[in-house]
Order: sequence, then structure tokens, then C-alpha cells
Amino acid sequence: MTQPSSANALPRPGFWRAYWVTLRPYLFFVSGAAGLAGLAVPERTAHATLVAAFAAFFCSYGLGQALTDVFQVDTDSLSSPYRPLVRGEVSRPQVFLVSLGGLTLCAATFWFINAETALLSVAGVLGLATYTPLKRRWWGGPAWNSWIVALLPLLGFLCGAQTLRSMPADPFLPWLVGSVFCSYAVFVLLGYLKDVSADRATGYETLPVRFGRRATVAVSAVFAAAALAFTSLLSLRVFEQRPPTPLATLLGAGLVCLALVWLVLAHLRMACTDRDDQAHPAIACSVRAFVALHAGEAAWLRPELALLGVFLVVGLELALAARPCESQI
Repeated sequence: MTQPSSANALPRPGFWRAYWVTLRPYLFFVSGAAGLAGLAVPERTAHATLVAAFAAFFCSYGLGQALTDVFQVDTDSLSSPYRPLVRGEVSRPQVFLVSLGGLTLCAATFWFINAETALLSVAGVLGLATYTPLKRRWWGGPAWNSWIVALLPLLGFLCGAQTLRSMPADPFLPWLVGSVFCSYAVFVLLGYLKDVSADRATGYETLPVRFGRRATVAVSAVFAAAALAFTSLLSLRVFEQRPPTPLATLLGAGLVCLALVWLVLAHLRMACTDRDDQAHPAIACSVRAFVALHAGEAAWLRPELALLGVFLVVGLELALAARPCESQI
């Protein structure tokens, strides 16, 4: 993997506008939902801590995606020619340094809240930096990407004054992490289907390059079913041990049902596509499903966070509508 040089590292005029496109703002709501669900596991967290941690979660995915884009210009130049990195509007050193700085600030926020988050934060940044070589192997990309995102609810749990040692014994956390891991794998797998031609041309042996589009949709459907199973097991634990308010119960159920609809629609749409340029609507459905699913879980776990979950679902729609082009996904 070629590291970006330090030349031209200082942002030029217009950098921030182009960098905003590189961040892909709809991704903020993905990491926001996963982090919010983790923050909802502890019963009590100071309001200032919640605000600071949620802000760091909200920004983290966009920054992480921009960081990984630095190492994927080869395939992006074929599949996503609109991107500022591909068009030369921003340089790789600029994006690398700003993204790494932003991720470091997020990690510092978590560390300030709870020093035990440091290990997971470092693991996440290293995972992002090493993702591209794993993406070249069909067996590595989805799992590698998903475990990085599954760190977010663990970090949220720690932000509630919890400890690493208490994680395995928590009655809710294992099911939540399983749900995040599997639901994000759906997004990764379906996302590959917009880049099949570019990945094949640039030596990325992703699952659809190796086994085809239908096999990829089938594997994604298995992960979707597993995610819903984990969410169901989580709900059983919550209603047994920490029943939510009636309003939070209804709101959480509505969001989870919405996620189910989006998941089904994503796979039905993708099953009917046979070209890369047809894949974007189905992928957008999988993003909506991810956010709605974990917003619903957060509402069940901690009713006072239910409205924040609704904000994520609504905000995602606004962010998707504001994309510079429909293929930005």
C-alpha cells in the first residue's frame, strides 16, 4: 500500500468544499446510529458525556471513509469519477492528514471520557488504515470492515463509565455488537455490487468478482437474517430486564419494522439488477435499514434517546437527498 507523501499537504482554497464531498455526509448517520446504540446500553450517563461522545461517533465514519479513499483511487477512478480525489480537486496527502487528524480528535474525545477506550480507538484507526489490502480478498473485506464498525457500540458502552472487563457479562452488549456487525456486512456486500467492473479491472477479488452477483446477494441476505435475529434476542433481554416506556416500545418497534422493510427491499431490488450502475438504489436501502435498526435498538435500551434516533433516520434522508449525485453511496 502506497503511503501519501507530505508534498502538497497544506489545503488549498476550495479544499473544504471538496473535502465535504469526500466525507460523504450521509455516512455520519451510520456511525451515529451504531454509537448511539452503544451509548444506550448503560442506564446512566452524564448529559455532557452523551453530547461529546455522540458528536465523536457522528463524525467518525465520514472521516474513516475519507482516510480509506486515499488508498483506493485506482478503483474509484473507474467506479466513482465524480469524487474530488479522483478529479484532483484535493490531494491524497491533504485528505490523509486531515482525516487522520479528525479521527485522532474523535479518539481523544473517547479517551477523555474513559481512558479504557484507547485500545479500541487505536484498533479502529489501524483497521481503517489496513482495510484496502483485505478488500482485495473476497474472504477478508466484509468481515474486516464490519468488525471496525462493531467497535462503535463497544466504545459507546465504555463512554458510560463501564470497563473492558464488564463487557462479556453485560446482558445486552453481545447481541447489540452482533447486530451491528451483521447489518453492516449487508451494506458492505451490497456496496460491492456497484464496483464489480472497476474492482475486476484493478485486481480487487471481492465476493461478486469471484462468485458473481447472485451469490453476493444471497450471502448478504444471510447476514441480514442474522442481524435481525441478534436484534430479536436483544429485544427479549431488554423487555425481560429493563422494560422501556410504552412510547419508546412503540417507537423502537416502528423503527425496527422500518429496518426490516428496507432490508427486504434492498435485497429484492439488488436481485433484479445485473449492472453496476443499477445498484445504487438498493445500497441506499441497506444504509437506511442500518440506521433505522440501531436507532430502534437505542430507543428500547434507553427511552430518552429515542428522539435522537428519529433525528438520525430523518437526517439520513436529508443527507441522501443532498448528495451531489445519486451514485454517491
